[in-house]
Amino acid sequence: MNQYIESETMELKEKFSTSIVKEIVSFLNTEGGIIVVGIKDNGEIVGVNRLDDTLRKISDVITMQIEPNPQEEVYTEVKFEKGMPLILIHIQKGTKNIYCQKKYGFSSSGCTIRLGSTCKEMTAEQIRIRYEKNFVDSEYMLKKKSNICDLSFRELKIYYSEKGFHVNDHFETNLNLKNEKGEYNLLAELLADRNMIPFIFVKFESTNKASLSERYDFGYGCILTSYTKIRNKLISENICRSNTLMRPRIDQYLYDMDCVNEALLNAIVHNDWTISEPQISMFDNRIEILSHGGLPAGMTKKAFFEGVSKPRNTTLMRIFLSLDLVEHTGHGVPVIVKKYGDKVFEIEETYIKCTIPFDDGIMKYRIHNGPLYRNYVDEGLNRYLKPSDQKVLSYILTCPDATASQIAKENNLGQRTVERSIANLKNNGFIERMGSKRKGYWVVRK
Repeated sequence: MNQYIESETMELKEKFSTSIVKEIVSFLNTEGGIIVVGIKDNGEIVGVNRLDDTLRKISDVITMQIEPNPQEEVYTEVKFEKGMPLILIHIQKGTKNIYCQKKYGFSSSGCTIRLGSTCKEMTAEQIRIRYEKNFVDSEYMLKKKSNICDLSFRELKIYYSEKGFHVNDHFETNLNLKNEKGEYNLLAELLADRNMIPFIFVKFESTNKASLSERYDFGYGCILTSYTKIRNKLISENICRSNTLMRPRIDQYLYDMDCVNEALLNAIVHNDWTISEPQISMFDNRIEILSHGGLPAGMTKKAFFEGVSKPRNTTLMRIFLSLDLVEHTGHGVPVIVKKYGDKVFEIEETYIKCTIPFDDGIMKYRIHNGPLYRNYVDEGLNRYLKPSDQKVLSYILTCPDATASQIAKENNLGQRTVERSIANLKNNGFIERMGSKRKGYWVVRK
């Protein structure tokens, strides 16, 4: 009786071909199996020509074309049938939740399963569930114990409530904020109301670090709030020059805020937080955003620039996703490269640095027209502004997405007073609202 028959756990191949990687991945993602090279589909034994060369090719497939590396789960064996050599590739069920062909990544083309005697592509939902579980099982942020035992998550709960999520007693469990021992983990510390993690934004007076101009620490609290504060600071620093002689009006900015925001989000989500926090630096001619840890394991520079999504901190990424702060499309890097080119990225083994250059035209305008922000009172512009208007304008400069109620509370003003000041500032061309009432922000025009 022929012992070699194609089935759910056996694949027959007359000779080696590149499709073998797909079949190995399928077995890894299912219940394991055996691939026999040197037998036709009908069971006829033909043997393997150039045995050593074929074994080398199979070894290259196992070690270089599959992610995660499956060397622990796959081994080869040479047998002789009717005097002819066969290669048996034994594949155990994978110890990871999902495997893929590297060249396709974690897409339907790259992730397949064994169904009967054929290979079938996984759906996007199947991939997402397995992929996330894969990293939940091994993610360092979930295993590393927090440096603080007593943590609270009032701000985090507010973020979720505002997005319409129901916050219940299982909130901490659902977000994986505790390790297997029931202790708060590093992820929990990052998301807590209070922690011991700094997040510093610095400005320098020239093109180097010789002279420090300003230093702000937006850390020691929920990372979502820290991100919002730094983003607002970067928005407030972005000079805009408007050409009102053109129709429609042309706005020219010091830097592309969408690109800067993508670089900031990438630095937070992909940073190795066991090393240190990301570093945000502003110079006279550029912004530098540095994250620690280099490329995630298995990620190539080519895949990085193509926008292949492979987050180092999958659970943190999922939280930013659920709050609509990022997209799981990997489009951030391509957006930056399209605007500024790939030379703005410096990729080393221990860090990735993104350098956003300032617009030359705005740089020249700034040189000829004074500092980044003018003192409105000193320049006589207060003839348009009441004291309350000046307070509102000063606050908007540092917090562009502030609401009228927030401005009133922080400046000890009545809300109606603030609303009248905002209307006056808009009517006199000092500020303009960008985006929607709920999600937009203010741009200072004068």
